[in-house]
Amino acid sequence: MKVEILSDAQAVALRAADLVEQALASRPRPTLGLAAGATPALMYAELVRRKTDFSAVALFGLDEYLGIGRDHPSSCASALHSYLIDRIAVAPTQVHLLDGLTADIASASAAHEAAITAAGGLDLQLLGLGVNGHIGFNEPGCDFAGRTGPVVLTEATRTVNRPNFPSDQPVPTAAVTMGVATIMAARRVLLLATGPAKAAMVARFVEGAVTSQVPASVLQRHADAVVLVDRAAAALLQRT
Repeated sequence: MKVEILSDAQAVALRAADLVEQALASRPRPTLGLAAGATPALMYAELVRRKTDFSAVALFGLDEYLGIGRDHPSSCASALHSYLIDRIAVAPTQVHLLDGLTADIASASAAHEAAITAAGGLDLQLLGLGVNGHIGFNEPGCDFAGRTGPVVLTEATRTVNRPNFPSDQPVPTAAVTMGVATIMAARRVLLLATGPAKAAMVARFVEGAVTSQVPASVLQRHADAVVLVDRAAAALLQRT
């Protein structure tokens, strides 16, 4: 796992956009796993500004809340459309997002895995970092061998995401997410973390033991994982 410390969130976004463009140029029909959340937003904006070519790219959503639809303004799908998908030239057949209202979550999860396999696997999986160390919605205590499927969200995750939902609507208690094994099967993983609120968890997952209680720590075992952090998020690292 390689850690790069950049000056600020904008510098992280610029470097991340460089690495995404490198990945997209590496294969004739590249595949990209998309993370929602606030941290990647600046990177997506930069890719849009650069007019990065997505015409041959297959896009795969990382996760989604259960119980709300793709058109719900607080859904991961809605965020991805707003940040990127609606601002680039891609056909609907290139976009594979998880559906929080599916009637058969097991079949939908298997179909997401099958679509990734049919596309040749993920060339690059983008990740943010949960305050409790989750990647995707793989919460502490998750199965490192897990594939795409439903999960129960911790109270910590729901609290952090409370501002993203209307005050009169509860944050969903469950989600569907690519599993840790799905993420680890990507040829490259790129995790972004910025701001002082992430500093303690950055130090734990980068320099601590590999444990399911800190899901992001599994990236220490990935052959090509890149972690981009700003100085604020890197503040508690012992080795810089």
